[in-house]
Amino acid sequence: MVIELLYDFGSPTSYLAYKQLPAIATRTGARLELTPVLLGGIFKATGNASPASVPAKGKWMMGDMAMWARHYGVVFNRNPHFPINTLTLMRGAWWARSIGRLDAYSDAVFDAMWGEHPQNLGDEALLTALLQRSGFDVEAFRAGVASEPVKDALKQATERAVARGVFGCPTMFVGDRMFFGQDRLAFVEAAVRDAARAA
Repeated sequence: MVIELLYDFGSPTSYLAYKQLPAIATRTGARLELTPVLLGGIFKATGNASPASVPAKGKWMMGDMAMWARHYGVVFNRNPHFPINTLTLMRGAWWARSIGRLDAYSDAVFDAMWGEHPQNLGDEALLTALLQRSGFDVEAFRAGVASEPVKDALKQATERAVARGVFGCPTMFVGDRMFFGQDRLAFVEAAVRDAARAA
C-alpha cells in the first residue's frame, strides 16, 4: 500500500502532516511517497487562496496549528517571514529527489521553516547556509533548480495534482481516495487498513 503526500514547504499544515505520516506508514506497513508541488500554482489553477489572505482566518489557523502540534508532540513555531515564495525550494525538492535525497532535503527545509527557529528561506544566504549544514552541494543545487528537467518536473507534478482534483496542501492519496488537510490523518490511516484488508 502507498500513501502519497503532496506538499509545499510554505504550508504549515503540510509540515504537521509530514511529521506524522512516517509513523502511520510504519504502523500500517504502507510506503510513504513524497510528491512536491507548487501550492501557488495550485491556487492559481483552482481559484483557491491561502487562509492567510483572510486576516481573521489566518490568525485563527495559527492558533489551531499550535494546538495540533501540541497534540502530536511536534515542535511548531510561526514563521515571522511567512508567506515565503517557495518556487526555488520546491524545485530544490525535485532536484533532491533526482539525487536520492528528497527525505533529507524535506526534513531540513520543513524544520527550518516551521521548527525550533523558523528562518526566511527566501533569503539566498540563509538557504545556502541551510544546504551546507545539511550536507548538500550548493553549486549542484543552484544548477539543478535552474535546469529545465527540474523545472518541468515541478510544473508537471503541479498540473497532475490539479487534474486529480487537488486544491491545496497537504493532500494525501490512498489509491484514488483523496484526503485534504493534516486533520484527516486518522482517515488516511483507516483507508490504508481498509485497503489492506480488501486486498
